[in-house]
This record gives sequence, C-alpha cells and structure tokens, in this order.
Amino acid sequence: MTQVKPGDTVHIHYTGTLRDGTTFDSSEGRDPLQFEVGSGQIIPGLDKAIPGMEVGDKKTVNVPCDEAYGPVDPQMRQAVPREGIPDDIPLDLGTRLQMQTQQGQVTPVTVVEVTDEQVTLDANHPLAGQDLTFAIELVHIAEAA
Repeated sequence: MTQVKPGDTVHIHYTGTLRDGTTFDSSEGRDPLQFEVGSGQIIPGLDKAIPGMEVGDKKTVNVPCDEAYGPVDPQMRQAVPREGIPDDIPLDLGTRLQMQTQQGQVTPVTVVEVTDEQVTLDANHPLAGQDLTFAIELVHIAEAA
C-alpha cells in the first residue's frame, strides 16, 4: 500500500472535538477535506499526523493549542466606543462580526463584552487556547508528481 508523504494531496474524513467531547467541526455528510500534506493548509498538529498513513487508516490525533490555533493573545482584544458602532449592528455576546483594518484587511471578531460606553471585540480564532482532538480516516491519496 502507498503511504502518505509530504507533497501528496490527501482526502480525509474527520471529526474535531474539544477536551469536553463537544464536536466543533466534522466532514460527516460532506465531501472529505482535501489538502496538500506539509503545505500549511491545515493546522500543524493535524498536518504532522498524516504522513505514513495508508488509505483506509483511521486514527485519533490529540493536538495541543500551540499546534492548532495558538494560545489566546490578549492583544487581539480591542475595546471600541459604543457610539462608534451603528445601531443596526447586533451586539449580543458571542456575535461574530467583521472589522476592517486600517490596511483594508477584513478580520473576523467576536463580541465578548458590552457596556454602556464600549464594546470589546476579540480577533482571536474561536478555538484559540483550546487543545483539540481529531478522529480521522484517510480516504484517498493523490501522490505528488
């Protein structure tokens, strides 16, 4: 059987769970996830687990936060004056919004605190600071040329 090596394009089915067992993402009912191994298209801890697998192999991979979405960075939180936010923008805790940086880049943020004076927005990835577990199954390998 052919084993996966860096540069191969693979297709995997996966279910990602948090430490408490909550599923945060899954390919169930969808096409398998396709990516080039070692290219940085997926989180490093999962990418490192794929080489050596063969079609049909299944495994569970524990990925520490440092090899997933990184630790929570307090500098990625920003308080903005409440009056600077239009009235039609929902400000419920947990609401995902998009901000535009001064350079024009669009950044997803989450509303994490709301007071009468300000709204605190968090640009950390929603899974930052989380250790993740993936149950994966390799379903196809397209070997690198």
